[in-house]
Amino acid sequence: MAHKHRTVRTLYARRRWSALLAALAAAVSGLLVALTLGASPAAAEPPTPPSASEATTMLGDLTEKSEGSMDGYSREKFPHWIDQGDSCNTREAVLKRDGKGVETGSDCYPTKGTWTSPYDGESWTKPSDVDIDHMVPLAEAWRSGAADWTQDKRQKLANDLKIAQLLAVTDNVNQEKGDKDPAEWMPPSSDYHCTYVRMWVWVKHTYDLTADSQEKAALKKALAGC
Repeated sequence: MAHKHRTVRTLYARRRWSALLAALAAAVSGLLVALTLGASPAAAEPPTPPSASEATTMLGDLTEKSEGSMDGYSREKFPHWIDQGDSCNTREAVLKRDGKGVETGSDCYPTKGTWTSPYDGESWTKPSDVDIDHMVPLAEAWRSGAADWTQDKRQKLANDLKIAQLLAVTDNVNQEKGDKDPAEWMPPSSDYHCTYVRMWVWVKHTYDLTADSQEKAALKKALAGC
């Protein structure tokens, strides 16, 4: 009987030690996470757009209409770089997502990382060399229907991380793009054209924005070559 009691006590002790070791391992893991919070293993790409065939169907759904005027337009009517949680604003969230080896300070501003622009294939290590491009530029959105939206809806478009509306790209390439649509501008890297137009149509379809005839023709031609 005594031997049986010792065996039970031994098993109980082993279980306690196992539980303690598991708890210790969890505590160490939590400490390591806390010590490396500044490091962000970024996804390195925006949300995947619809396929070319799906985008072609979406394109057919877009209302064809001449662009409206710029009367009353202001970027301030599209509040952007709003808080996205974890001390990050929208710009910082995209930099973390689209970069590689990104490390940030407690304010979420990147202190280290590499960003490769899909528009031209160039890589950068300074956040200041990278712009966050609005796939459908805010001025283009204004002329395509957003002039009639509420400011809340315009803010949603300007900060939308759920679809491919925001990309980290080379700053001067983004400035070349300006507010042009695909009939007027396409990325220097021709390998990215198919992805680009799929993203463009996705954004316009999601927000029920219009497209002029030249724009639709350019999108249709590009999608046919995907």
